[in-house]
Amino acid sequence: MSPIPADLAQYCDAHDAGALDELFAFLRIPSVSARSEHKADCAAAAQFVAEALTRIGFTTSVEPTPGHPIVVGEWRKAPAGAPTLLIYGHYDVQPAEPLELWTSPAFEPTIRDGRIYARGSVDDKGQLYLHIKALEAHLGARGTLPVNVIVLAEGEEEVGSVNLEHFLEREKQRLACDAVVISDSTMFAPGIPSILSSLRGMAYLEINVRGANGDLHSGMYGGAVVNPAMALARILATMHDDTGRIAIPGFYDEVRPFPDHVRAQMRTLPFSDDALMHEVGVTGLGGEPGYTTLERLWTRPTCEVNGLLSGYTGEGAKTVLPAVSMAKVSFRLVPDQDPEKIAELVQDHVDRVAPPGVTVMVEHLHGGRPWRADLQGPIIDAGKAALTAAFGREPVITGEGGSIPVVGDFERILGAPVLLMGFGLPGENAHAPNEWISQENYQLGIRAAAVLYEEFGVRGTR
Repeated sequence: MSPIPADLAQYCDAHDAGALDELFAFLRIPSVSARSEHKADCAAAAQFVAEALTRIGFTTSVEPTPGHPIVVGEWRKAPAGAPTLLIYGHYDVQPAEPLELWTSPAFEPTIRDGRIYARGSVDDKGQLYLHIKALEAHLGARGTLPVNVIVLAEGEEEVGSVNLEHFLEREKQRLACDAVVISDSTMFAPGIPSILSSLRGMAYLEINVRGANGDLHSGMYGGAVVNPAMALARILATMHDDTGRIAIPGFYDEVRPFPDHVRAQMRTLPFSDDALMHEVGVTGLGGEPGYTTLERLWTRPTCEVNGLLSGYTGEGAKTVLPAVSMAKVSFRLVPDQDPEKIAELVQDHVDRVAPPGVTVMVEHLHGGRPWRADLQGPIIDAGKAALTAAFGREPVITGEGGSIPVVGDFERILGAPVLLMGFGLPGENAHAPNEWISQENYQLGIRAAAVLYEEFGVRGTR
């Protein structure tokens, strides 16, 4: 395994402060893709990425889509036969609410105890920007790169990457590459670098239940008119059996079990249920029986209620029988579950269990396919070497309970393997108040990415 080359290490050491300042400027842009009032901010974030790439010598374009723009940066001056690496990330972020739970303002990055706190710090601005700084290290120290590079940064990952698949299809010749690297995930633990081997997919649904044509007095109508809030509660309660297994008929039909040796390796990782409970502040864990906690998080599908809305929730009492109720429900999926088919199964189940007296509508908001890596080939070997050089130990192979829907799209459309090499840490509050990324991991991530390009240039050259 190669150490960090001296010239790259010296360049990174000399420019760490500037890399932090630039990241802070990036984090101050409130590029919330889910909110229409932040459309201009998303455009500003796209422009920020494009200008950062242009400054270091890339040819860049900001490509319009029906939603937020996609940034493409290209550097194609590597020696003949050198491979092409596509680096993917996203500049959009989750909404920051509830704002009152942030210790420091969400879009005013602050360092506390070695952590950079800001919305987007780890998901994914910090992890995207460290690649830009790693590319700069090569170009600044050597004037060249060992591989051809395409940087693709989108602004809709947090809303399902609704326009990216079409963009990849349309531009697949321009984006043709030998491998894709994505840094939008976590390490297993501090000091333990990781290569991510699997991602769960997603089917995200909204269930709306309507009863009367307006809210009713619960004393005058309660007991005779069906209450949509109670109807919704009963519908949701049917989605699991008493053991925690999902009870929707056909839900598990397409699940492809993980190999026994992969599950066995997961059990060797330094993980503690008690530590997880302490981290998130709960007194017990649940889930599907017959699996460890890591297996539940990485290898098994889920059904979770993400939001509920109905009736009167203000101060004091108001005896109302609500006219409508709504739940947002997500299903994390594993290979080979299909989000469209899962949405159909949920629709059939809801139609079957919904009580008379209400009208129920199920809307499929967005989805993404699950993914599992091959874990062989030049890009995987280069990733292992890069992480070992930066962190001083070999990486472990992990899974991820979350979703990055575009991973499968890259493999399917571009025909290139994907390396998921993330630098976040557990408990980083990626979609919650007080999101953070380790300052040390940001800096080590720059160095790991710089070594990755060097290693892939050697291992992937034709």
